[in-house]
Amino acid sequence: MARTAEEAPVGLVVRPSLPALAPLIGAMGYTEGRFAHSAELALPTGAAQLLVNLDEDALSTSPPGGADRRTRGAAVHGPFSEPAVIDPAQQRAVLWVAFRPAGARPFLTVPVSALRDELVDLGELWGTDGAVLRERLLEAVAAQGPRAGLRVLETALTGRVTGPPAPDTGVRLAAALLDRGTPVGEVADRLGWTTGRLARRCTEHLGFTPKRYARIRRFQRLLHRVNAGHGPADWAALAADCGYHDQAHLIHEFRALAGLTPTAYAPRTPLERNHVPLGDRRNPPGRRFSTIHAARDPRS
Repeated sequence: MARTAEEAPVGLVVRPSLPALAPLIGAMGYTEGRFAHSAELALPTGAAQLLVNLDEDALSTSPPGGADRRTRGAAVHGPFSEPAVIDPAQQRAVLWVAFRPAGARPFLTVPVSALRDELVDLGELWGTDGAVLRERLLEAVAAQGPRAGLRVLETALTGRVTGPPAPDTGVRLAAALLDRGTPVGEVADRLGWTTGRLARRCTEHLGFTPKRYARIRRFQRLLHRVNAGHGPADWAALAADCGYHDQAHLIHEFRALAGLTPTAYAPRTPLERNHVPLGDRRNPPGRRFSTIHAARDPRS
């Protein structure tokens, strides 16, 4: 059947089937879609992702004030801290993995902070195994479909755990507390850590300082509330409920993390709250251009 100019994304989302991966990976899946709009904003979630573009052997990103970075079609995108403008054409056929908080660290030989706001070719991280993974996935998907590709991807991930085969339990607890809006000082006290130790551990395993991670997760709580409601959002009430000082503080943070005002926020669908279609990618409001799959919040 011929495709139309725009089709809602289709595919599947699964939890890891291998027990060793369950503490590290929130979700993984396959997405396929065609869109009439030429660009859209991807909003930060604080999570790292592994991306494999099955449509073409390329991914690219341009960080603010930096040169364009292009990789081959399999890469890890570290947790990003600001909005990105992405090309929907890069979502025509994508296998993806969304890591849990602190879940990416065991697959890496460097701290997660080294990948923050970066797109890193999987060959650079995993050597030959990473360089040939896309071809292996293409063969599996062509022969038996996306589920077979995900099984191959799971096996590859299991073989690449370079650190302890579980996330740092202290950092996982810190992330959960910060996600609920617990103040940074109270999080450190709960763990029996100094604030300096908390900052070092979070930066290594989450990619952010606790304060920055908490800001991003507060923003995600806000987006969840906005998309769960009916009718126009009451921004003053949401500011109070989500932990902002007042509505002006909410608007300031929304601009910083979304690249637009709260009233201009119009996601693709309520379930795709981190995808905001744009009219023209030549004049995007976001602070960088990226042709990658948008971030998926592993908690959603």
